[in-house]
Amino acid sequence: MDPKSGMDYNSYSFSGSQSSSSPSIETKDSLHSSPFKSIASNSSSTTTSTDKTKPSVSMRSRNVTQNNADMSSSGGQRSEVPLFPGETIVGNLRARDVTYLCPYFGPIRGSLYITNYKLYFKSNESDAENLSVPLCCVSRIEKVGGATSKGENSYGIDLLCKDMRNLRFAHKQENHSRRDVFEKLSQFAFPLSNKLPIFAFEYSAKYSVNGWTAYAPIAEYKRMGLPNESWKITKINENYELCDTYPADLAVPSAASDDYLRSVASFRSRGRLPVLSWLHPESQASITRCSQPSVGMTNKRNRDDESYIQMIMDANAQSHKIFIMDARPIANAVANKARGGGYESEELYRNAEINFLDIHSIHVMRESLRKLKELCFPAIGDEQHWYSNLESTHWLEHIRSILAGTLRIVDKIENNKTSVVVHCSDGWDRTAQLTSLSMILLDPYYRTLKGFEVLIEKEWISFGHKFAQRIGHGEDKHSDDNRSPVFLQFIDCIWQITKQFPNAFEFNEYFLITILDHLYGCLFGTFLCNSEYQRHKEEVKTKTKSLWSYTNSEDNIDDFKNPLYTSYTKQHVLMPVASLRRIQLWTAYFCRWNPNLRPQEPIQTRNKELLLMRAEIKKRSDDLQKELQTKLTRIGGNGANNNSSAGASGGANAAIAGASSTSGVSTTSGLGRITSVISI
Repeated sequence: MDPKSGMDYNSYSFSGSQSSSSPSIETKDSLHSSPFKSIASNSSSTTTSTDKTKPSVSMRSRNVTQNNADMSSSGGQRSEVPLFPGETIVGNLRARDVTYLCPYFGPIRGSLYITNYKLYFKSNESDAENLSVPLCCVSRIEKVGGATSKGENSYGIDLLCKDMRNLRFAHKQENHSRRDVFEKLSQFAFPLSNKLPIFAFEYSAKYSVNGWTAYAPIAEYKRMGLPNESWKITKINENYELCDTYPADLAVPSAASDDYLRSVASFRSRGRLPVLSWLHPESQASITRCSQPSVGMTNKRNRDDESYIQMIMDANAQSHKIFIMDARPIANAVANKARGGGYESEELYRNAEINFLDIHSIHVMRESLRKLKELCFPAIGDEQHWYSNLESTHWLEHIRSILAGTLRIVDKIENNKTSVVVHCSDGWDRTAQLTSLSMILLDPYYRTLKGFEVLIEKEWISFGHKFAQRIGHGEDKHSDDNRSPVFLQFIDCIWQITKQFPNAFEFNEYFLITILDHLYGCLFGTFLCNSEYQRHKEEVKTKTKSLWSYTNSEDNIDDFKNPLYTSYTKQHVLMPVASLRRIQLWTAYFCRWNPNLRPQEPIQTRNKELLLMRAEIKKRSDDLQKELQTKLTRIGGNGANNNSSAGASGGANAAIAGASSTSGVSTTSGLGRITSVISI
């Protein structure tokens, strides 16, 4: 199995018998796309066969799936169920004569297995793919039908999944298999509710890359030029005593003493005082993040908090104003006063201007996703009313509002050269969306594959986005009000930006879907727990594997690269259009389970072809430059030397243009600016 794309674990995916070394071709005969290459593991289980193959990847469905069963360690026989290192079949449970009621291809008969990681359905039909579903991807399990149920497929189990799918398996009453399957599913799909470990703590694959080192806080601060005269790195939260949902290393104004920081933290919700997220390399305009002030109904004030905001403004010598961007609708901010929260007063916070960005609460977003799922799965709704039904979900409207708020922040930083403070209520949901999206628009580093990993680790994971609560990892609480697609919206926004700037990102769509699949699947420890402090207590970094170990490994990293990427050595700001006319439904993710909406040829295949073509063009360009330099050296003379650079550049561009004309790839401005459009 492979963690790369989402693996069996995030979403159940069907995998056929194709070789794992080549992407699967998706046709109308496929039950589901095989979303990912399976993660190759160097280790094998001593008690069961382990899956060392990579799941085939499809741009439409990004879960990790296994295309090939592993050879068992004992005899060279193919295992009935491909297993990851550390994965075992629960109680040797095998439910025979089960029918998977596929919404697209009808009933498919086979056998059902439950492991400590996944549900695996093995089809009896030679032309049907097998189905593998990571159990942590399951949100709810329901029994269908009772003892008096009649009809061949009226008695069984429904699985409601977090990745836009629902599954139904019909059992024969006389086999008495439903009870055992339901009990094991309920136990291992919700391990924390049953005092069991999440599978990430059992997964024992070996990787050549340690993904836990992808983000080093001090190194990232140094990359931004810290410490300097205005900002310092403080260890005041080293033991998580100042704020247990913040990371240990924080960047704060140099003039702020520890006692001062404690006073400010006491006035901010959950102790989340304003700290630095990003610093403009030229203007020194900053993005700082925090939670709402504890104003309450009596309009309390904290003079230290007021002067602290002034310190942040003063750190930017080019501006005598600071903007406080409150992500909430103003009505919500006012309502929070009744709960002890609220927002800053422009009368008390000198030189500050408050802006409300009108992004709705986690509860509104959860309901919006529910409506979108009803529209997209299993069918694509009523075609005649597709657009009106899509509009009624308000999903695209919410994506637009997040992007619009982000653009307001970027405009203040880049064009006004003014520092910005961002918060919502607690500062770990909408705040993370806004700061991370602003940073990716402002800083080309975060648009690289490894830079994007740093961005997620920093702004989401270390700063306490409550992944465990928002996703519901391992908990049997499907109706929990804390669940919400906050991180999914962030990834959707990233996808929207990549559609408007296809050359600006080193990573591709497959990478985004892989991240989402592993968000739900819990094969890796990357998205476990609610804070850095909790991950430290649970020893996540020593007891689990990082998703970045998988994505950054030499065997896998090229699968996630964008062949159209053009790197920028200087500050290059993106300003996407946040208009509903430009916002699209991400069908490659939300509708990926519908075989009629998937490309017949996986886009990953085309990506690899373009990467090879790009490498060939670069080699030809380099060879021409060397050849020209050699000729110029022979000719000699100062004039020839002075013109060598321009001549080499022209020769390289001519080579690329020549290669383009024969390969069908359009290029501009020399090497790297491949602008071919991949038709999905």
